[in-house]
Amino acid sequence: MHDFAQSARLATLALRDLFDPTPLQRNDHLSARYGAEIWLKREDLAPVRSYKIRGAVNAMRKVRGHNPGQGQFVCASAGNHAQGVAFACRHFGVRGTIFMPVTTPQQKIDKTRIFGGDSVDIVLTGDYFDQTLAAAQKFCADQGAHFLSPFDDPDVIEGQASVAVEIMEQLGRAPDLVVLPVGGGGLASGVTGYLRQVAPEAAFRFVEPLGGASLTAALASGGPTTIPKINSFVDGAAVARLGACTFEMLKGVNPAHVLLAPEDRICVTMLEMLNVEGIVLEPAGALSLDVLPELAEQIAGKTVVCVTSGGNFDFERLPEVKERAQRYAGLKKYFILRMPQRPGALKEFLMMLGPDDDIARFEYLKKSARNFGSVLIGIETKSAENFRQLYVTMDSAGFAYRDITADEALAEFLI
Repeated sequence: MHDFAQSARLATLALRDLFDPTPLQRNDHLSARYGAEIWLKREDLAPVRSYKIRGAVNAMRKVRGHNPGQGQFVCASAGNHAQGVAFACRHFGVRGTIFMPVTTPQQKIDKTRIFGGDSVDIVLTGDYFDQTLAAAQKFCADQGAHFLSPFDDPDVIEGQASVAVEIMEQLGRAPDLVVLPVGGGGLASGVTGYLRQVAPEAAFRFVEPLGGASLTAALASGGPTTIPKINSFVDGAAVARLGACTFEMLKGVNPAHVLLAPEDRICVTMLEMLNVEGIVLEPAGALSLDVLPELAEQIAGKTVVCVTSGGNFDFERLPEVKERAQRYAGLKKYFILRMPQRPGALKEFLMMLGPDDDIARFEYLKKSARNFGSVLIGIETKSAENFRQLYVTMDSAGFAYRDITADEALAEFLI
């Protein structure tokens, strides 16, 4: 019988040639809030700022062990997997060809090139990932190269299991609960596969982005299912289809133990960790922390490990993250206001705002009508309760308005 736990320990040992274990840190802020022992497994502090380096290195190590002559590897990725593969190629002294969508931010291209050095070639092709993947797989077939999957590969899963090996060594005991982010399922498969063997008493909760719930879909249908439309905001975990290998290891998961995190709520968590703790997390890296409020009653008095899976966050996205967080928290709203076209009407409206209300956007959409004009207005405030008073005041004054904050179609064009 294949001893997954022993293989995971060997994979962990091999990683020590590249980097020390990532820290397992008790977080005082979260522990005090939830009356629990909250530990963060800081995969955002790995050499490529995500756990992906583990699976890439282990898979490359195993392939070269079986076939020492294999000197060419290929992957398709716009993010953390690409950086992990690049790092592994340089470490093993092999050639890597990394396919990325044409739309990949320059920052990610540059970081991949830095990690891979002269060992990697980067090919930009396809507007969408499916096109990029098809090009990578065709290249593999033509060149006789080895394709390294980001998650759907037993050797990759085994490498990701090293996260659990380190947790057990660092904590010195089994945690009561481990909270894991899920994209394609590689990390979740590896960690659960190891702990089920060595610490069967440990429980798990799994977190997916609301707009990319591939594990939820697979459990509901009895197998990997392609989600027709995904929200790519949580780019490190927004996967349209769970892997076949990962499903085999996760098919026994209780669907009630899979939690969904709304993208805008994740932004609140990211900002809190940045402002309070000084920890930079990418959206996928914040998933395990985002669901702690939902688990509050279950985790009181327990030892909980949350895997912060990545910290590759482009700070050019910070204004968007702040905007989404404010909207989710009810601190910022957008309205289309029907403004009477007469002197003093704007002043009347401004007098309705409270002392903590601030106008963040003001734009006439239509002012050709004789009696009324449409105005797009964005308002920020310090407490969500302030909007209730504003609604009452506007209603009593007879101002016609429409709240478009949650209207995706209008927001996409106007905000």
